[in-house]
Amino acid sequence: MIREIVKEDFSGLMELYMQLGDNPMPEKTPQIMELWNRILQDKNYHIIIIEKEGKIVSSCVCAIIPNFTHTQRPYAFIENVVTDKEYRKKGLATACLNYAKEIAVKENCYKLMLLTGSKKESTLNFYEQAGYNKKDKTAFIQWI
Repeated sequence: MIREIVKEDFSGLMELYMQLGDNPMPEKTPQIMELWNRILQDKNYHIIIIEKEGKIVSSCVCAIIPNFTHTQRPYAFIENVVTDKEYRKKGLATACLNYAKEIAVKENCYKLMLLTGSKKESTLNFYEQAGYNKKDKTAFIQWI
């Protein structure tokens, strides 16, 4: 089942996020739960998940960014694409990305962008097969 997160999904999502780089399981501190609630209430922040047998196994974030250019059409940004290692190569991440695209189209976005930290050819090919290209823009990151 593909859907957007609900309040009760916190622990399951955090468990999946542990497979995304070096992410330790966060404690449910008041600050973390305040952030969780803020994300849940943000109409422009969409965390898409796929659930199998009660477990969150794939996810991505789609953020809609309001914009003054391109006739004031917003754009969408994809981040935190991850699928549980036991469920990869089954089309789940593609389904999450397609769901994100549906949100972007519904919100009248003029473009959908995605960044990845992966240098693996298989990951880059996956994103190209999903309809993204690495030719139109150049991304620069400044870590702070």
